[in-house]
Amino acid sequence: MIQLAPDTFATWCKGMSLPTLSAVFAEAGHPISDGGRSSGWTWVTHDARTASASASASASDGFSVSALACYVTGFRYADRADLPEPMETVFLASTPACPCEHGQNYMVPHCDVHPFQFAYSRGGFARTCFNMGDRRESRRSGDLLVRELLDAGIIGRDTPAYEADPGFNAGGTLTLRIIADHFALPSPPLLR
Repeated sequence: MIQLAPDTFATWCKGMSLPTLSAVFAEAGHPISDGGRSSGWTWVTHDARTASASASASASDGFSVSALACYVTGFRYADRADLPEPMETVFLASTPACPCEHGQNYMVPHCDVHPFQFAYSRGGFARTCFNMGDRRESRRSGDLLVRELLDAGIIGRDTPAYEADPGFNAGGTLTLRIIADHFALPSPPLLR
């Protein structure tokens, strides 16, 4: 089970080696905190406070960590891929859900400090993204994971677990488990 440390950005990438992925983030001004490779996934982590500060400082010409986690799967980085099939990434943030006006909407860019807590990207585009816990998953973009979230009673018209237990999936722990299982994500030692 993956448990993110507070104020952490974690990116899993399929199709890129750790030295290459680390270099991509470093070139964008976001050196990684930790990284590794397991089960076909390369993973890197960032301290959210440091990464958000560097994104704000280079806003005119750089990308935030969450944006780069998406863009690394696109054509700009295709020549750095290890595999012939398209790269894919899973981005998770343990920062709070964005409290700003845009943070309540899907497919509206969030601020760098509060990116979507989950984003799955392929081909240079975020295919699915949402915030987790407290029914935030119902405000999502994309259809990936819908069946699993419906079956768990996290989204949908019939969600009796929320009525029975007000703390049901409050921090998104069940959602995080579904994401980790769906993608077979390895748990970085730092985050266990």
